Amino acid sequence: MNPPAPAPLHDSALASSLDGAFSSHHAEVNGVRLHYVEGGSGEPLLLLGGWPQTWWQWNKVMPALARRHRVIAVDLRGMGGSSKPAGGYDKKTMARDIHELVRHLGLPAVSIAGHDIGAMVAYAFAANHPEATVKIALLDVPHPDRSWSSFGLLPEPDQHVDSVIEAGARSYLWWFAFNQVRDLPERLLEGRSRLLVDWLFERQAKQPAGIDERSREVYAHAYATADAVRAGNGWYQTFNRDIADERAYGKVTAPILALGGDGSNYAFLRDLMPSKGTDVTVVEVTDCGHYLPEEQPQAVIDALASFLG
Repeated sequence: MNPPAPAPLHDSALASSLDGAFSSHHAEVNGVRLHYVEGGSGEPLLLLGGWPQTWWQWNKVMPALARRHRVIAVDLRGMGGSSKPAGGYDKKTMARDIHELVRHLGLPAVSIAGHDIGAMVAYAFAANHPEATVKIALLDVPHPDRSWSSFGLLPEPDQHVDSVIEAGARSYLWWFAFNQVRDLPERLLEGRSRLLVDWLFERQAKQPAGIDERSREVYAHAYATADAVRAGNGWYQTFNRDIADERAYGKVTAPILALGGDGSNYAFLRDLMPSKGTDVTVVEVTDCGHYLPEEQPQAVIDALASFLG
């Protein structure tokens, strides 16, 4: 008798649905079990995602990237199919997770593209493991620095809260504070994560339809348990530690590409990123909010292809 087919939202089924012979794997590294999806061939490219998503957020760009790269999309510590330990959610430790995964895979050096929390980890990887870094791409978010300590609790007049974003508007980051609260978010969101997923996509994307029903189901399922909510909150609860770590970093010497949506963080990255590296390119992605790989996948594919060579 053949074994039953994996459920539609299971990582193995999702991986096999992509062109490029992708498959789902796990590795025990740095005291944590990391899940990753791999396919393609060529120079290695790691993809690191953000909150509240999983490796699946790269599904629209992975097949095209796999034509030229060995693509490895990783669920970070606490995300999706990876384990959710009690601690270790500072970006320096999470970068060490990725470095140990790179060693586990027998790779001397890699390029990394990270979005949101994944972008913070990509930057920490380059800062702490320069010998293992070829190039990094940061999508819409930089690493936390001392300026983050000044974020206000109340929104400014130009910070959107309830409406779809417009070009130049600043996001009101209420979830930065919400995710600091211990014990309560998981009680409120357990079994209700779809409410949060839809709220964020409808307000942080200029193209909300780019995150389709299947993807929303994947993300809601990934954050449906109290343990998953707690782990995701851990990425935010370490921001003060991340800020302190960043003070000790010099400029990153690996080439950096920063991509920002015109309806999200492009202007912020344009002004900030030249101070963070010695070889920095900042590119605006038009008609786009925060979720670049799903809202404007072709623009991301083109930018990464040009940057990575």
